Amino acid sequence: MKINKQLLILAGGQGTRLKARCGDLPKPLVTIGGIPLLEHQIRLAQRYGYTSIWLLICHGADQIRKTLGDGKQFGVTLNYFEEKNPLGTAGAVLQLWDHLIDECMIMYGDTMINVDLQRFENYHHQHQADATLLVHPNDHPFDSDLIETNASDRIIAFHNRPHSPKVFRQNLVNAALYLIKKKALESWKKNEKSLDFGKDLFPELLNKGNSLQAYRSPEYIKDIGTPERYDKVCREYETGVIEKASLSHLQRAVFLDRDGTLMEDRAQGITHWEQVILLPHIAEAIQKFNHHGIRTIVITNQPVIAKGFCTETDVQMIHNKLETLIGKNHAFLDRIYYCPHHPEKGFPGERTELKIHCDCRKPNTGMVEQAIQQFHIDSQQSWFIGDTTTDIQTAKNAHIKSILVKTGQAGQDKKYSATPDFTFNSLLEAAEFIISQN
Repeated sequence: MKINKQLLILAGGQGTRLKARCGDLPKPLVTIGGIPLLEHQIRLAQRYGYTSIWLLICHGADQIRKTLGDGKQFGVTLNYFEEKNPLGTAGAVLQLWDHLIDECMIMYGDTMINVDLQRFENYHHQHQADATLLVHPNDHPFDSDLIETNASDRIIAFHNRPHSPKVFRQNLVNAALYLIKKKALESWKKNEKSLDFGKDLFPELLNKGNSLQAYRSPEYIKDIGTPERYDKVCREYETGVIEKASLSHLQRAVFLDRDGTLMEDRAQGITHWEQVILLPHIAEAIQKFNHHGIRTIVITNQPVIAKGFCTETDVQMIHNKLETLIGKNHAFLDRIYYCPHHPEKGFPGERTELKIHCDCRKPNTGMVEQAIQQFHIDSQQSWFIGDTTTDIQTAKNAHIKSILVKTGQAGQDKKYSATPDFTFNSLLEAAEFIISQN
C-alpha cells in the first residue's frame, strides 16, 4: 500500500545578509554547486518518497515559481502558498491547515541538508511521538538555543540563549527538521498571529503534555544565512563532506574513553561536575575529528552509580560540563554512552538493581554495538582510543583498531594483556595520526 508523504518547505526568507553572494536572488534560490538550494532539498525529498511538496514563500515568490515550476522535472508535485505578511515558521504552516494530511515533514528553505529521511521516519513512528525533532551537537552551544532530553531522548525542556555560565546544558541543538502529527496542532488551527516552532509552539506543546521526541543525528544540516556560512557549505559540497554525512553511508568513528583520556582521572571516580577538568589539547583533537567527518563517541564505564557514590543526574551534569567545555573551544562530541553497572557487591549505599553482570560494561561491547547501529558505523574504518588495557581489550573484542594514550593510567592498570595497535603520548597525537591515515 502506498503511504502518503507530505513535505512543507519554509522558503520565505529574504536573504539580506547574503546580498554579496546571491545579489537579488531570494535566499532559497542561492546556488550550491551550481544548483539552487531548494532544488537540493526537493531532490532529497523525492529520493525518499516525498512527492507532494508545499513551498511556503514570501520574498521573491515569482522568481521561485518561475525557477521551480510545478515540480514535474523533479518527479514531484509542487504547490505554493504565498505569505503576504510574515507569520513565523509555525504561523505559516498553520495557514495550510485544510491541506495538511495526518503527518507532515517540515524543512527550512535556508538549510543545506543531507539526511537519511527513512531512518528519521522510522524513528518517529517507533516512538509514536506527536512531533520528532532532529537534534545534534554543534561547536558553539554557548550561544545556541538548546534542548534537554531524558534518558529515552524524550524532550523535557527548551533552553533559549543566553545561558547562565553557572549552568551546564546538554549540547543538543534544534536542527530545524521536524515530523509533526496534524492532531498535535489542533489548538492552533485558527491562529492568525506570528508563531515560531522553536520559541513558541514546541514549548507550548510540551506544557500541554504532548510527546516530543529528539532524534539525535550527526547528519548534515547547516543554514546558509551569512556569507561565511554559505562559503563553508559550498566548500563542503565540493569536497564531498555533505554527501558522506548521510547515514545512508557508512560512517567513520573514534570511540573515546572518558576518564584519563578526555579529562583528568580520580581514584574513586568522578562524582560531581566540579571535578571535571579537561586534559590539555582535548578540544583541539576533537575539533580535528569534527572537521574531517569522523564521529566522536564516548564509551565509558561509570560504576560510581551502582556503588551509590552519585546518581544518573550527577553523571548527566558531568557530561553536560564536559560538552560545554569542549564546545567553548568550538568542538563537539557526537554522543556519550555510559554503563552504570558494577558486578561486585559490598559498597555502603550501593544500588542492588545495578549490581549485575551486563553486556555494556567494558571490555564487553554492548555500548560500541549500540553506537555502530545508531550511527551506521564502519568498524573497519574506526578506532578505539583509551588509557587502560580495559579500553584496548574492548577494541579487540569489537574488532576495532586500538590506540593507547599515555595519559591517565597510560596502560598501567594491567587488568588485561591486550596490546594496542598504536601508542601515542596524547589524544592530539592520536588524532593527527588517524587523520593522516584517511
